[in-house]
Amino acid sequence: MNKNLGIKLIVIAATLLVFLFGIFGIPKQWTGQGLLDSMQDRIHLGLDLKGGTHLILQVQVNDAVNVETDNAMERLKAGMRSHKVNYADITKPDVNAPERIVLKGVPPESSSDLRSIVSDNLPEYDLASGAENTFTVTMKLQALADLKNRAVAQAIETIRNRIDQLGVSEPIIQEHGLGDYQILVQLPGVDDPARVKDIMQSTAMLSIRQSLGGPYPSQEAALQEKGGVLPPDAELLPGKNIGAQQGDNGPVWYLVSRVAAVTGRDLRDAQPSRDENGTPSVAFNLTNQGGTKFASFTGAHVGDSLAVVLDNKVQEVAVIKSQIHDSGTIEGRFTEQETKDLSMVLRSGALPAGIKYLEERTVGPSLGSDSIRAGVRAAIIGMLAVLIFMLIYYRAAGINADVALILNLIILLGFLGFSQATLTLPGIAGVILTVGMGVDSNVLIFERIREELRNGKTPPSAVEQGFGHAWITIVDTHVTTIVSAVILFLFGTGPVKGFAVTLSFGLFANLFTAVFVSRVIFDWVLSRKQRGEALSI
Repeated sequence: MNKNLGIKLIVIAATLLVFLFGIFGIPKQWTGQGLLDSMQDRIHLGLDLKGGTHLILQVQVNDAVNVETDNAMERLKAGMRSHKVNYADITKPDVNAPERIVLKGVPPESSSDLRSIVSDNLPEYDLASGAENTFTVTMKLQALADLKNRAVAQAIETIRNRIDQLGVSEPIIQEHGLGDYQILVQLPGVDDPARVKDIMQSTAMLSIRQSLGGPYPSQEAALQEKGGVLPPDAELLPGKNIGAQQGDNGPVWYLVSRVAAVTGRDLRDAQPSRDENGTPSVAFNLTNQGGTKFASFTGAHVGDSLAVVLDNKVQEVAVIKSQIHDSGTIEGRFTEQETKDLSMVLRSGALPAGIKYLEERTVGPSLGSDSIRAGVRAAIIGMLAVLIFMLIYYRAAGINADVALILNLIILLGFLGFSQATLTLPGIAGVILTVGMGVDSNVLIFERIREELRNGKTPPSAVEQGFGHAWITIVDTHVTTIVSAVILFLFGTGPVKGFAVTLSFGLFANLFTAVFVSRVIFDWVLSRKQRGEALSI
């Protein structure tokens, strides 16, 4: 055996060991079940094999636009107060177009001041005048599009943070390209999809505001106490019946300030806790900036009441006895699980907008197991059929092809293990197709070798010419297929991407096994034959 052939055999053996490590790692037990467990730890199963939940969500981006224009209205009011610009009414008349703010009753002589206010304080808005001293403030199209896209991106990040904290392995959370502002969520192995849905959908918008009155048994009662008109900087929110004086568990209403002292954006951490009575609660800590704002607010309102508002519902009302800096507690009728979920949701941040479920599919573990068995059975039967055919049709040279195919499969599975990729049913189809492409490459080479032998070439020369002439054809076929797989990966969804990944890497592996490994085996066989001895092909 020459030196170059020995080096090549060492390279093949090293490649085999490396990718076997990728498949199994270092097993805890060297038994059949131990190896299988190690393989399952490194090669994760997708939704269609493991079972789980498939969801398509739509982000209600107008919620984010509403929040932004509400803030813009407050800035606009403050600017008009400072410039002494009078107005009769300021509203958002169209719920389907929350980017439009309409001002009525602005005196003509104040129009220039109003334009200055909008230009200085609201640069992302346009101002247009209308009839009867009416002005329309509209968010610019580019700013509106950017806001909606940011809402989707933030929703994806927030949902991912929440799912990660639940410990779901290999989730797929990404923008869904088949509809506007949609998100695809796939959660393999989820055993409580209802709880996951509740956690994902919860906006968990936390704010701490000044409590100005309540609880009231109804909105009418609150309006009656205030003379039929609420203060301009206050709003009524529903809440839990915190006061025992109500005597029942029905909903009540609180009057709270519109402007929050601190919000969920000022949170640094939130953890499950218990109050002085041992009841489950949620303890939170604020950031330095949030703590400074909270200390300023509570210091100026000692003796007043504050309300803890979560998702526009009052959870707790308490009297400010002294200045509070950077921590607090949310109390309520929570269960242990509810405090854990609420803490997790607060830590992961609030959704910028509500979400709507457009599609939900659940794949049971039994169906996943059936898919695994059917897919593995198809792969084994197909592989055995190919191996037997190559042995019968190409005789001893068929062993060469079979070794290359088995090594090709090992390299592909090792890649899945190293990359921690998720194996799906289409991914198994990609593996089977890779086997077919590998056979095609060997057939091209072997038939070319046969042709050279029929032309009177010696076995070494026939092998040399066979590999040399078939090489270009093999590269052409693999490149065109890889290009197709790349397109599937770029534009496909999760399972389609799994097919594209396994097919692409399988084709790269096939170039190595069909050309390099197969050639080395032929060279090794020829080195053991006598000069002029026939080649079994």
